[in-house]
Amino acid sequence: MKAKAEARYVRIAPRKVRVVMDLIRGKQLSEALNIVRFTPKAASPVLEKLLLSAAANAENNYEMNRDALYVAECYADQGPTLKRFRPRARGRATMIRKKTSHITIILEEKEG
Repeated sequence: MKAKAEARYVRIAPRKVRVVMDLIRGKQLSEALNIVRFTPKAASPVLEKLLLSAAANAENNYEMNRDALYVAECYADQGPTLKRFRPRARGRATMIRKKTSHITIILEEKEG
């Protein structure tokens, strides 16, 4: 059984989220939470909240054992890009692209 949690339209670029995700992929839930809590990246608070949400889904919806959970899959996909303009020299303008992410975490129970 798989327990899933998603955060959509998060205002962090996916490449910045993937840096932290690579640290927790395949780890036990408690270990992943410790890694995320002590990683000084902007994506860390979002991933911590998402891990806790996935753990709550596993316990309440699927009656899984919290101690046996591990991060089976996690990925960050690109969301819509917000386009803004910044004034530049000689009356010109440059586009600023503010990227968003759709973040998904899937937890599974270890057998044995």
